[in-house]
Amino acid sequence: MTTAQRRESGEPTFVAVLRAPRFLPVFVANALSMWGDYIARVTIAAVVFERTRSPLATATTFAVSLLPTFFGRSLLGPLVDRIPYKRVLILAHLLRAICVVGLILLVKTQSSLWGIFGVLVALEAIGGAASASNEVLYTDLFQDRHLYARSVGLRAMSEQVNQAIGLALGGGLVALLGPETGLLLDLATFVVAAGVIAVVVEMRPVRGERGRGFWGFARDLGDAVGDLVRHPVLARLVLLGACATLGIAAPEALAIPIAGENGWGGALMAAPIIGAVVGIVLISRRGVQAQNRLIVPLALAMPVPLLMTAFYPPKILVALLFFVSGMLQAFMVPLQSTFALVTTPELRGRVYSLAGAVSVACAGGSFLAAGWIGQHTDPYVGVAASAGVCLALIAAAAISWPHLRMQTAVEQAYTDPPEPHPAG
Repeated sequence: MTTAQRRESGEPTFVAVLRAPRFLPVFVANALSMWGDYIARVTIAAVVFERTRSPLATATTFAVSLLPTFFGRSLLGPLVDRIPYKRVLILAHLLRAICVVGLILLVKTQSSLWGIFGVLVALEAIGGAASASNEVLYTDLFQDRHLYARSVGLRAMSEQVNQAIGLALGGGLVALLGPETGLLLDLATFVVAAGVIAVVVEMRPVRGERGRGFWGFARDLGDAVGDLVRHPVLARLVLLGACATLGIAAPEALAIPIAGENGWGGALMAAPIIGAVVGIVLISRRGVQAQNRLIVPLALAMPVPLLMTAFYPPKILVALLFFVSGMLQAFMVPLQSTFALVTTPELRGRVYSLAGAVSVACAGGSFLAAGWIGQHTDPYVGVAASAGVCLALIAAAAISWPHLRMQTAVEQAYTDPPEPHPAG
């Protein structure tokens, strides 16, 4: 990384990230897959709401799409450290494409919601291993740790943009062309992603020691749990991210019930995502140390705008509150990049999987909790109550935040020590 490629803050540019060898095609393939996936998710949610008119059932759709990933990531995580991630990614994308074919058939034949939920469970469980494999792939693409941290911001921004596109278009596709169209697009993106990985990604052998057989597999998983729980920095980062999920999930879970039948559903779901894009751009202008110092303040501020929904503001103001809360979610960028770089390379697959499983389980539980509150009160109160609980949890975590240890870990993580790659 040359000096000309860095900003005055010492950080590389997004252009430098895009120029990294093999990054762009992998990045585009994942973006397309994410776009189609969120179109499918909001499509299924809209189908469920149309059939049930229940906020709880609608929120359950998002929970069903997340909770299986907990088991997929936690139980399949050690596979990422045992099987080359190229093979894991190709197989996972193709199996998920088959699941989408199943969803298309179930929706087309007006099958029961239980059948749709069952296929969603399989689809998202398979995606658990793919998520961890993607993270290991991205860390292997970047020798420069500052460049890797910048890529986390770019990927997070892309994720938010593609969520916004997918969610906003999903409702329109259901209304204009029917739910099958959105699912067909999701199917195509998985097939394209598998093809790109097959052509572009190098085959790299796995690193580190691994136990043999089933008990070795279980021991590897247990070792990863112990390493994660005992680590003074990684455990706190995971805890803070878990505490934040309720405030992050509530707007998406209850946006469709708040909107009712007036077409605001997609816009309300997209508002926090667009806000997150703006927040990511702003926080990415700062150096890594400054970004990490903002983690706790931004996390504390994130649920505060959502408290205002208790006063039943007009929908345009609800969208603005969701947007501001989304901006404040930018603390997740330095949280994720620091977590990745602090983790030992030989354990990245299983530790990423476990941390992701915790986050996904909390997100799924948060969707259910927000939906339950919205069902027994109303959607506006559901968002506000979820934000209040979220704020209390983050405040509790912030009281004992290890500021000095965190600063030391960040300094060590971004010193760019040479990390040799084994030959493929």
